Amino acid sequence: MELIDRLRAALQAAGIPATDADFAGIIEKGFLSRFPDVERLLNTVDHEQLPDMLDAVSLPPMPTSSEGEQLPMNDDPTTILGIAGQLRKRTVSAVELVEQALEQIANHDAALNAFQIVMAESALADARAADAELAAGKVRSLLHGVPIAVKDLFDVAGYPTAAGSRIRAGFIAAQDATVVARLRAAGAIIIGKTRMSEFAYSPGSNNAHYGPTANPYDPQRDSGGSSSGSGVATATGMAFAALGTDTGGSIRIPAAHCGVVGLKPTHGRVSLAGGFPLSWSLDHAGPLARSVADAAVLFQIIAGPDPRDPRTLRPAPEPAIGRLTGGVRDVRIGLLTADGSGQAMAGAAELAAMQQVASALADQGAHVIPIEVPELEELRLLNQALLAMEAAALHLPWLRSRLDDYGEFMRHRILAAFIYSPVDFTRVQQARAGLRQRVAERLHHIDLLITPVTPGPAPALGVPTPTSFTGPWNFLGWPALSLPTGIGDDGLPRAAQLIARPWHESLLLRAAFAAEQVSGRPAPSM
Repeated sequence: MELIDRLRAALQAAGIPATDADFAGIIEKGFLSRFPDVERLLNTVDHEQLPDMLDAVSLPPMPTSSEGEQLPMNDDPTTILGIAGQLRKRTVSAVELVEQALEQIANHDAALNAFQIVMAESALADARAADAELAAGKVRSLLHGVPIAVKDLFDVAGYPTAAGSRIRAGFIAAQDATVVARLRAAGAIIIGKTRMSEFAYSPGSNNAHYGPTANPYDPQRDSGGSSSGSGVATATGMAFAALGTDTGGSIRIPAAHCGVVGLKPTHGRVSLAGGFPLSWSLDHAGPLARSVADAAVLFQIIAGPDPRDPRTLRPAPEPAIGRLTGGVRDVRIGLLTADGSGQAMAGAAELAAMQQVASALADQGAHVIPIEVPELEELRLLNQALLAMEAAALHLPWLRSRLDDYGEFMRHRILAAFIYSPVDFTRVQQARAGLRQRVAERLHHIDLLITPVTPGPAPALGVPTPTSFTGPWNFLGWPALSLPTGIGDDGLPRAAQLIARPWHESLLLRAAFAAEQVSGRPAPSM
């Protein structure tokens, strides 16, 4: 009860009217269970360590733009690269693509619950405008005329941005988020805004206000969170791709559970302006797509500096993407064998997915090196702690005035965050600085790392997925990608995670593309 007494005092001091039922719920859900471990870890930090307060990475200036489109075109009409060729040849129209997407939404979304808002009227109007431009020979990009969905924490001018909540349900955006504006400038058609867990604070699709988002491969299973609808919309053809955000795995987990590619770029590579935050120093924006090349197309368009988001103004030393077909000969790839937890890392199917990717890359000339990264356990604990502290600060005014408007899971999780003190916030930043150096030294001899995305397959509908292997890379700000490897014996998608050093998305995408050529892609569900 000592922790509950401490939490009760902190909430009272903050002016938050928590109840005995709240404290019982916090205990029942285990939201304080790892706090003693975090406290022990923080007590080992050198009190003179210089904190790493916000910058995920600090590197010298170089251009961020790609050297043109170096992407392998194909004839697959389920991919952006495949349909882009047909749009340019005028064998299919943007209006037809939007109508097909709307038909998929009409046929399946009642059962899956992928969309918060379907923007049918504006999407058809934008498609007609795209068709006119394409007919006149004006091609803006490979996305021109292609239906794309966006997570409902990104502002779309004239539409609500609820961020999965009741509290923001009436907020109408005055302007597009930067990533949405960049998609529009590239000619993409915004088909709608996708479901998400409340305020993005769950790695599952659970949402007390709008309901869970079902997995398209098994509706009794979860689609992963918090970018649940983005994963489902992409997998089912409700959109060709989607935007999501990732604070502890919220792009990569839905991608893994839905059988699509999910890219979390380097922290600061993609603007979050006009996106409702969860944790300022851990949030990342990125694409979910049906292929690695499609993810590269979206990434190339949304990446780059933005005056509206100072996190993006740190110059990047590498272009957003390079030649995907460059191969992986002599690339040094670490294959994770232990994570510091002292337990089995993941299930047999998840370990097999890792090995499948490693073997595919080794067959193409890469050097695969088994490696242990014991710091992962510390990284995952501190990512959760920092996320909790920053989310608590963000939500404080509403917790004081609108506590009853939070769903139970979100309410209890955010209240539990007040167990941390202001001193803990600085100590976590000190720990991050030390861990960044230790991990960089441990991985200095490899170019990429392969790990599981999740410890197991998609759980039951509405049950969150552990962020054991995804959260550490938010804490460090390194780029990471979820790559589908096929369908397991249980009929559910499997995936492996690839991680690169900061700003090296080009290498990350190139390796993922090479592995994808061997493993193939799961057929789009439905």
